[in-house]
Amino acid sequence: MNVPLLDLVAQYRAIKDEVLPAVQAVIESQQFVMGPAVPRLESELARLSHARHGIACASGTDALLLPLKALGLRPGDEVITTPFTFFATAGTIHNAGGTPVFVDIDPGTFNIDPAAVERAITPRTRAIVPVHLYGGMAAMERLLPIAHARGVKIIEDAAQAIGARRMLDGEWRMAGELGWVSGYSFFPSKNLGAWGDGGMMVTSDDALAERLRRLRLHGGAKQYHHDEVGTNSRLDSLQAAVLLAKLPHLASWSAQRRAHAAYYSEAFAGLPQVRPPVVDPANEPIFHQYTLRVERRDELQAHLKSKGIGSAIYYPVPLHLQHCFSHLGYTAGRLPESERACREVLSLPVYPELTREQLDYVIDAIRGFYR
Repeated sequence: MNVPLLDLVAQYRAIKDEVLPAVQAVIESQQFVMGPAVPRLESELARLSHARHGIACASGTDALLLPLKALGLRPGDEVITTPFTFFATAGTIHNAGGTPVFVDIDPGTFNIDPAAVERAITPRTRAIVPVHLYGGMAAMERLLPIAHARGVKIIEDAAQAIGARRMLDGEWRMAGELGWVSGYSFFPSKNLGAWGDGGMMVTSDDALAERLRRLRLHGGAKQYHHDEVGTNSRLDSLQAAVLLAKLPHLASWSAQRRAHAAYYSEAFAGLPQVRPPVVDPANEPIFHQYTLRVERRDELQAHLKSKGIGSAIYYPVPLHLQHCFSHLGYTAGRLPESERACREVLSLPVYPELTREQLDYVIDAIRGFYR
């Protein structure tokens, strides 16, 4: 049996009768850049996120970079974030002119530790960038008071968490709802993936939304008139059409991922060498990844590969130990939980189209490895 880490062909086969006509409509209109599908998608994503504005852009990376540019960071300005995430989270801080300040993670959820954030704040701190890693929201109810008390912004990296939500004070709050601004990624492997690159910023700050719209169009709201130096970060109409066709399926896809995750976790509950992911009881995650902590991780991954089972390590090297950030002075052992996670994590297939037989095959392969 073959169980790939992700099977986008299976997804396509299930929805091709919906998505192909949407793509054909864009082709026939010949409105390929920022056509009518783009504002429609912006409106739908703002509604999903309980935000007033959606601002589409060219990638998930730009969905973080443009808000950081809107902060007007100067040399020495600091932005606190996690080292256990995809590179873009910290790379955009650097490229916007700021200094990434890395703090450790909660060992259970893998998300940024709010207590560590509070200890790291200095007079130079301008923003906090929590990452809702693997599709589970960070502890926003603890981060928001920290940010508000010091007058710093929260930029949510929700690239892996579209549609995730968290219970705060008896009310469900969405990923993308609580920060000053939030960034989504539509990279094809995401839960809501395009057929190419794409991103979205959501915010309820009217002035910020207006500025982000300028920044994505070379800094001008009117063609050939530029208020500031922006960039070219527009979403293709074809990608917006694909995403609009997929969006009605997102909730059911997320529910299926949660069901697969629960099935895995129950099966691994009695296996001491494997620790299933911790689900914060306040969260309803979307399981962009189902990530275990395991013993003999690299050997297990090789074993799974030999059985035709896909897996991945997200992430093998923490950002504070990446060569490009060596000038920041972090050394091994400085952020032990992030470093330990990088040695132990392994993500398994969890996409909605998995069959029960495939799930059982993965489970049996892992249990067999540890016998």
